[in-house]
Amino acid sequence: MTLSVVLVALLLVAVVSVVLGVTAAIRGGVVDRVVQLVSLVGLVLPALLVAILLVVVFSVQLKLLPATGFVPFASNPVRWAASITLPVIVLSLSGVANIASQVRGSMLDELRKDYVRTLTTRGISTRSIVLKHALRNASGPALTVLSLEFIAMLGGALIIEKVFALPGYGIFSFTSSIQSDIPVIMGITLFAVLLVVGVNLLVDLAAGWLNPKARSF
Repeated sequence: MTLSVVLVALLLVAVVSVVLGVTAAIRGGVVDRVVQLVSLVGLVLPALLVAILLVVVFSVQLKLLPATGFVPFASNPVRWAASITLPVIVLSLSGVANIASQVRGSMLDELRKDYVRTLTTRGISTRSIVLKHALRNASGPALTVLSLEFIAMLGGALIIEKVFALPGYGIFSFTSSIQSDIPVIMGITLFAVLLVVGVNLLVDLAAGWLNPKARSF
């Protein structure tokens, strides 16, 4: 359960952060200030408070989404999506704030470089410059932060699972620690280490694919 929530949240963070960061860097002005304000709010608001507010608004008052519980994807995909929507939003908020700021800063640095001006004078469209050149070169730092966000999401699963009554990695780890179940704790630790190493490997491969200059020889 935990992995399904974390991976969906990670995908959402990656897409939304890139869109916000690139838009802020290109548009500037009011759009840039709005994105920075959204990032600041996402960093300041604690996840627990956001989770409670979302439950009150969308579950208690509007009755659009379930407040607690988890439905497996194989059982009912629609109910599965509804059951993880609020947890995913809570997990994604700080990640979007962090990575959108990182993407914005990296894109601003890339757009000021000489090769961008050269491509512009040759008549290359702004969209092509951003997507094929600047964004690829600016992706390295953002991918690094994304891998760190994955670790943070995995660590913050306990709070999310407590608020939304989800059976998952965080609750299982906490219960095992309280009961001093050493073999289970060792297994949980090994699983977490392997998961983090695997994600970091995938991030390094993605960084090398997006930016060949980042590859090590």
